[in-house]
Amino acid sequence: MIDIIEVCNNSASAKIALQGAHVFHYARKDEKPLLWLSEVSDFKEGKAIRGGVPICWPAFGMNNPNLPQHGFARTSMFKHVSTKDLDANTTEVILILKHSQETLTLWPYKFELELKVIVSDKLTMELSTKNIDDKTFKITQALHTYFGVSHISDAKIKGLDKKPYLDALTNEHLTQNGDIFFEEEVDRVYQEVNSEILLRDKDRTISIKNEGSSSVVVWNPWIEKGKRMSAMKDEAYNDFVCIESANAFEDFVEIKPNNSHTLKAVIA
Repeated sequence: MIDIIEVCNNSASAKIALQGAHVFHYARKDEKPLLWLSEVSDFKEGKAIRGGVPICWPAFGMNNPNLPQHGFARTSMFKHVSTKDLDANTTEVILILKHSQETLTLWPYKFELELKVIVSDKLTMELSTKNIDDKTFKITQALHTYFGVSHISDAKIKGLDKKPYLDALTNEHLTQNGDIFFEEEVDRVYQEVNSEILLRDKDRTISIKNEGSSSVVVWNPWIEKGKRMSAMKDEAYNDFVCIESANAFEDFVEIKPNNSHTLKAVIA
């Protein structure tokens, strides 16, 4: 088992694993959870949790051959810096990961990676990368959020109309026309995103607002890929959609020595 932090205040509850600084539960008081978590997810050291909000860092996807897929942060042990109640409705949790001999072997840069989570009537996550090396480095990254839905056929995404995207399944560059619906596998990286995104479900609407990035990943593995995925039941694709706040592909971040960058997502 891995260590977790539990938060409960007057407005909401949350659970965060120290491994990966992984928020895997968030629910407003008397409401169903906003995040999806696999019923058969591993909570073992060294294995990524399936669901919630995995942190992809310092690379998104497989764009650095020296790193595991989505980087090493999601299976690294973060240090708990602080948990404090800002008021009766708002709790702030800060976790940090610093370079080590192990990370320097994988990625030869010195860094401090901080996740600040604010639990209130909305979920706020701020992922801040500080370069404490004497060399400039580049990162791609994502807050890989799994949103629970009543059924994938009820889900639609608004706010990405007319945005260009890469279809990762066909490697085509296309432009979105209207809302996004799900009738098959979807794996797309949207670019030039600068406004609120809405996930409309049968009985609720979820708002996602991002700062520090202009790319958003939309993903659902559908039937065949879902069956091949680890720590996930065959029919689980019906229960979630991923809308990821990201710096992906050409939306990479270059950070000079002693500088920092923050990727922020506010979910309500």
